[in-house]
Amino acid sequence: MKKQNYQWPEYTVGVCYYPEHWDESLWASDLDRMLAAGIRVVRIAEFAWNLTEPEEGVFCFDFFDRFLNLCAKKGMKVIFGTPTATPPAWLTKKYPEVLNADQNGLPYEHGARRHYNYNAPIYREKVKTIVTALAEHYGRHPAICGWQIDNEMNCETCEFYSEADQAAFRVFLRESYGSLDALNAAWGTRFWNQTYTDWAQIRLPGHVLNEGWNPHQRLDYLRFVSESARSFCQLQANILRRYKKPGDFITTNALFGHIDNPKMNEESLDIFGYDTYPNFAFGLNRSEPLEKTGYGSGGDLNDRLSGKQLSEVRGICPHFSILEQQSGAGGWVSRMEGPHPRPGQIRLWAMQSVAHGADFVSFFRWRSCTFGTEMYWHGILDYDNRDNRRLREVTEFASDLKKIAPLCGSAYVAPLAIVKDYDNACDAEIDVWHGRLSFPDESAIYQQAQLSHVPCDYLHLADDSELEDLCRYPVLIYAHPAIMTEARAALLKAYVEQGGTLILGCRTGYKQENGQAVMLPPPGMLRELTGSTVRESGFQHPAEPTVTVDWNGERFEASVFQDQLEAEGGATVLARYDSSWFAGMPALIEHPLGSGRCLHWGSTFSRPVLSRLFTYLGLTGRFNDLLDVPETVEIAERQKDGLRFLMLLNYLPEAQTVVLHRQMHELLEDKLVSDKLTMPPFGVLVLEV
Repeated sequence: MKKQNYQWPEYTVGVCYYPEHWDESLWASDLDRMLAAGIRVVRIAEFAWNLTEPEEGVFCFDFFDRFLNLCAKKGMKVIFGTPTATPPAWLTKKYPEVLNADQNGLPYEHGARRHYNYNAPIYREKVKTIVTALAEHYGRHPAICGWQIDNEMNCETCEFYSEADQAAFRVFLRESYGSLDALNAAWGTRFWNQTYTDWAQIRLPGHVLNEGWNPHQRLDYLRFVSESARSFCQLQANILRRYKKPGDFITTNALFGHIDNPKMNEESLDIFGYDTYPNFAFGLNRSEPLEKTGYGSGGDLNDRLSGKQLSEVRGICPHFSILEQQSGAGGWVSRMEGPHPRPGQIRLWAMQSVAHGADFVSFFRWRSCTFGTEMYWHGILDYDNRDNRRLREVTEFASDLKKIAPLCGSAYVAPLAIVKDYDNACDAEIDVWHGRLSFPDESAIYQQAQLSHVPCDYLHLADDSELEDLCRYPVLIYAHPAIMTEARAALLKAYVEQGGTLILGCRTGYKQENGQAVMLPPPGMLRELTGSTVRESGFQHPAEPTVTVDWNGERFEASVFQDQLEAEGGATVLARYDSSWFAGMPALIEHPLGSGRCLHWGSTFSRPVLSRLFTYLGLTGRFNDLLDVPETVEIAERQKDGLRFLMLLNYLPEAQTVVLHRQMHELLEDKLVSDKLTMPPFGVLVLEV
């Protein structure tokens, strides 16, 4: 894992604030109230291009001069956002080529946000101009502690079809392949008579009949979108580095689609930022419920699934920033609605971010805006500006962070990691056969880890991943990596040989880097590692009964898809199919290699199967000698300087009982505790073991 360029020296609370939304007479009192609540950083300016450049080439810094000078006087630090997510009307009117277009090539009109494209040359020039002007003027300002690039890159849309993107895509392909012959071979253009004889014939995979686009072309398109976004981010980062003060950081708030976020972080950022809205799961994101509990109208624990995204962020940057932490109900006038956080949930969700690796938490936002599309995206304060219980919760959270100060900079400890890579993530989106397995199984693995109290990380594999990155984890699950390369296969083999346990699922290793199938017995280049081969495979026939597997007398469903395996080279069959026409064929094979082992499972990862695997691999029971905790309470383990801490988070509106098997120090109450403890609804415990 790459070393971070910046890490917060202490737990810090921030808030998103837009001085342009409020009368200047409110600024001083707002800052005073923030400071009284324990807020030490404000995040500003990411949508305020016009305030600095109201006309092309005409710059005015008076507005933010006044605000930043007031912040410096009050002792408030500032994260300054580059305003490139919302180009001004004068720019899009004069240079309409900067506008993004839909899949039919129809340009979006000015308005909303993120309506630009990354590749219009004139937009990149105007971005250089505004970012340079801001960095030159404010780079040495004493109030500023960091810079945010753009805002939520690839949010709103992660598809780009402007004419500028068409031209840039052809440049990307020329640089990638060098010749049309190489491109035609990689894309398999002999199929359906798609062969290209001139670069000008190539266009983005747009509006085609029945979504019958070339999958290899679309795989390169998603790589191109990532390259475009990362290049745009790096353009700004390079400017900011020339002017910022030593010690000030560069970040962005990311984890959106069609960006290789680990690579962007490595190329351009000092610290990774993320925006977390746990209540989205109650109707905005339509996530699969984690566990039914009778809670609320949805009756589920979906806010706990925010930990999945936080774990992904931690895999990119172990000590990250939350640049937007939910503080109220979320929604737009035109779309989306979310329920209001219940008493205790704001503090709980902020502690969830800390438990997963955030050393800085900035709430969105100080006060609900009285106008605009996001007037229902509630902040800490309501329109009436009165103190309320949400402000009290934020104040309590800021006080809590002082009590748990020893945890700042501590490491999240996980015996298990879910392995991902950008190519397979893209392929799972393109290939419905792949996606039908990949997306639900990733959620199932994380859910089972949560409910089994098995701390779980994400490991993002890349071309420059090193063996030590993998060796931090005793167990890796790489569920359905359809695309495999020789270098990645060698890295996985080395991991197993040095003592690691690797679990692979069905439909593994049957594609090469361009997305074409390999003419090798499955699992292709991984066959030596798995000690297995696949004789036949296919989806569950809808007219047939559920396929089951017998594992030493225990029966499990092998749902959705089945690989019929054969053991090779000293591998052992652990489980066999015991139904359907292929009853008796191996379903789970274990292959010892060096000091480690590889398990090849021939189906999808249901939670019962995962529970049995976790037990077999010795992952469960990690905390049994310390305490008994209901599965509805999350346990996050953090370690620092030889000290071990457990953060317990109750996501239910009912009290939960925790039984300690030894005396421990509870940091939030600063007292020794033992025996039975009652966690209040949405309560938090921080224990030093």
